[in-house]
Amino acid sequence: MKCKLSFLLIIFFSFSARADEPLDLKLFAQNYYNAMTATQAPNAGTKELEAYLALLTDDIGNQHIPYQPDDSRTPDGKKQMRKGMSFYLGAHTLFESTLLNTFVFNDTGFAIRYKNYVKGIHPQNKQPIEYTSTMMEVIEIENGKVAMIRKYHE
Repeated sequence: MKCKLSFLLIIFFSFSARADEPLDLKLFAQNYYNAMTATQAPNAGTKELEAYLALLTDDIGNQHIPYQPDDSRTPDGKKQMRKGMSFYLGAHTLFESTLLNTFVFNDTGFAIRYKNYVKGIHPQNKQPIEYTSTMMEVIEIENGKVAMIRKYHE
């Protein structure tokens, strides 16, 4: 019993000590990009999706300009993203992405700019898709997690 209690105290204090350290947003941005692009891979599944969603607050706001003009945060934001992203899992037969730039804004957010080349079959209309896009995501951080995502096309 003492061993279990000691182990739990060590874990608690190590997380408490880390909570006081500032978040390395440059590293967080890279991890975010890696997790996000992993959800777009042809073989992506729930494991990749959940790894990405773990970086987000439960009430995440997600705005994709010009398709989603609403930037509201709702209590079930993560649940809505899970549902929407699950629909598109595995739709790509080819996905290539290159991180072009990372911009860090003090300790409140970052932006990533990347270029994608995508081929696949649209899950709704079953038509072939192929496109190249350059995107910028502006990310707001709250308590060490992504609280708002704003996506822009170049």
